[in-house]
Amino acid sequence: MQPVSSWQVPRAIVGVFTDIDDTLTTDGAITPDALQALADLKAAGLHVVPITGRPVGWSEPFAARWPVDAIVAENGAVGLQHMPGQGLRKLYQQDADTRTAHFARMQQVLTHIERTVPGAGRSQDSAGRETDIAIDHGEFTHLAQTAINEVVRLMQAEGMTATVSSIHINGWFGQHSKLTGARWIVRELWGRDLDAEIDRWVYVGDSTNDQVMFAHFAHSVGVANIRRFEAQLTHPPRYITSAERGAGFSELAKHLLGQRQI
Repeated sequence: MQPVSSWQVPRAIVGVFTDIDDTLTTDGAITPDALQALADLKAAGLHVVPITGRPVGWSEPFAARWPVDAIVAENGAVGLQHMPGQGLRKLYQQDADTRTAHFARMQQVLTHIERTVPGAGRSQDSAGRETDIAIDHGEFTHLAQTAINEVVRLMQAEGMTATVSSIHINGWFGQHSKLTGARWIVRELWGRDLDAEIDRWVYVGDSTNDQVMFAHFAHSVGVANIRRFEAQLTHPPRYITSAERGAGFSELAKHLLGQRQI
């Protein structure tokens, strides 16, 4: 991982995808400098799309208030777009019947995990989830790595996709991911092919569940707190900020915008 200060930013950059927890937020809340960074990126004419494992219910107020084009929630499954004068537009990758069937199966898996893995419990934001489940391992509860591994194993044994963020273990049925969600939202909102212009987009993250994005985006950036996962990263980001969390995102935005003006 090279210092983000060494990144020669192409003038052709058109947008930024970013994780939320521990990338935009610090101690669970977005910081003023990170919020200003979002606004500065938008003011410069860039597309800005946070993409997160957080639930759609949790994401709704931020999609309505933050200076972003949309938020993609639940690891790529749901999109939220604020429509001035109309409220929030909600988009899904899965149809309603599929979501209903998957939801019922996921609740069974969630109950089984809570009964089977000592200390494992659903995340406090679970009431807002529609297309996945989440076990808290680092937000309000600390789970040992052995317990985290067992939760992942149980999810995968049921045929679920499982990922580990900085705070939650997420599981879902289906092939969607942060990457498929990014491709989908670019197509839905702008009718464009993300893969055809991938060198014009940036991704910013902080954890192991961002690896699919780090691997795919040439312009990938980790905020400094990603170093706690460094030994677990098969695909690290190309660049890293000197500051952690929201301050790191602000650092990245200032560098990106400063380089584009050169």
